Amino acid sequence: MEKIIKIIASLLPHENFDALGVGVIDFQKKTFEAVEATQFGGELLFKSEPTLYYDLASLTKPLTNSLSYFLKPEAFDKDLLLLLNHRAGLPAWGLLANPGWKELILSYGVKESDTLYSDFSALRVMLELQKKGIFQKEICQKVWDKETMNWLDLPAWYGTLQFGYKNSRPNFGMVHDPNAYVINEFCSHAGLFSTVDGLCRTLLNYQDKTDFISKVKADLKTHSHRFSFGWDRVENPANTLAGTGCSASTFGHLGFTGESIWIDAEKMKGHVILSNATKYYWYEKTGLNDIRRAIGETVWSN
Repeated sequence: MEKIIKIIASLLPHENFDALGVGVIDFQKKTFEAVEATQFGGELLFKSEPTLYYDLASLTKPLTNSLSYFLKPEAFDKDLLLLLNHRAGLPAWGLLANPGWKELILSYGVKESDTLYSDFSALRVMLELQKKGIFQKEICQKVWDKETMNWLDLPAWYGTLQFGYKNSRPNFGMVHDPNAYVINEFCSHAGLFSTVDGLCRTLLNYQDKTDFISKVKADLKTHSHRFSFGWDRVENPANTLAGTGCSASTFGHLGFTGESIWIDAEKMKGHVILSNATKYYWYEKTGLNDIRRAIGETVWSN
């Protein structure tokens, strides 16, 4: 982790967010290392035992929808697989109202289409599984670490970061995604929180219980579509936020609040990066992406 700490020490002080957590996972050894850096009050501090809870944003999707597939593959017919892989023709996004959001999501026809990354498609997976008596929180929390949980289950005293603003006030402990906030119940497109350690243990549990890495690796070789069982593939290893040096069998996911998971199925290694990059604004992530690439390149080179 020494090289990663040096990267963080060099780049994080120039960013407008407070915290960055990094975990490096060895899936063969079933181990991980983690570090967390904070710069409250202008002082950069490092901890080897991360304790802060981060809004995982869209990392929720592979930790719910994708995990549900690997736990209950028999429940996924052709339409559900299209929804899982964002190829069902649903709109990408829109502001939802509560009540009425379920009826809207269910009103769209499912038709095979080109890939369009879609929060609506992710929510539709959850609703279709519920029709079959499968409730994702119930089955997925058996795999999640105790430090990975829905935002509504976060005890009030848990340490969280500011991830933006709600009603013109700093947002602490509430989900950043507006639709997850309005829905105000468990949902599959956003809403999970976790510590760095909790997310690393969750991914190790995920692999131990489903062997998802080998299954995604095999699936990636059968088609050129962007998503595989809900995981996003690295389409250009020479220029990727996963960091150069990864193989073509690398997959993962990004989160809007500044989070990422990347797993190289050839190397059986992975890394997670958690931050509160949306503390003040969401549209400028050049510095965060520089950090992502530098950390990824370091992980793959070791």
